[in-house]
Amino acid sequence: MKKKLVAIPDFPRKGIMFQDIFPIFQDPIATETLVTHIVHHILASGAKLDAIVGLDSRGFLLGPWIANRLGTAFVPIRKAGKLPGLNFKVGYEKEYGTDYFEMSTTALTPNAHVLVLDDLIATGGSALAAAKLIKLAGANVTKFIFFVELLDLKGRDLLPAETYSVIQI
Repeated sequence: MKKKLVAIPDFPRKGIMFQDIFPIFQDPIATETLVTHIVHHILASGAKLDAIVGLDSRGFLLGPWIANRLGTAFVPIRKAGKLPGLNFKVGYEKEYGTDYFEMSTTALTPNAHVLVLDDLIATGGSALAAAKLIKLAGANVTKFIFFVELLDLKGRDLLPAETYSVIQI
């Protein structure tokens, strides 16, 4: 599956080596392999889950699919201004600037056990922001799962729960 990733230099700005996961989605077998791998990992871990939270935008490409296979809820975390209704809002630093995430105030129940899913972990800023939103809802992050991890940036060191990545670069 690592062979399917495409590195794109200087995107979205100079100095960033963007890891494009979309070639995985162009191959149905690779997509099925990724989903099945993640589902099996979650089941083997024995983690209690009430919801899978997928991060905007590529984290919720497979999130509903995985949640459905596990028989659990799916909750999106979106960039600010994309969700209707009352939302929790948290700012975070990315490799190339500040951004804001929101999550509906009614999306999670208090004390829910939540798995955070995203395509890539770099500095860990967006995943940490997701954990803060989940805590604002009174729920608990039990695990983080990423399709790709950029090891040199040590983003997992910031995260308050077990972290798993399918591909490490």
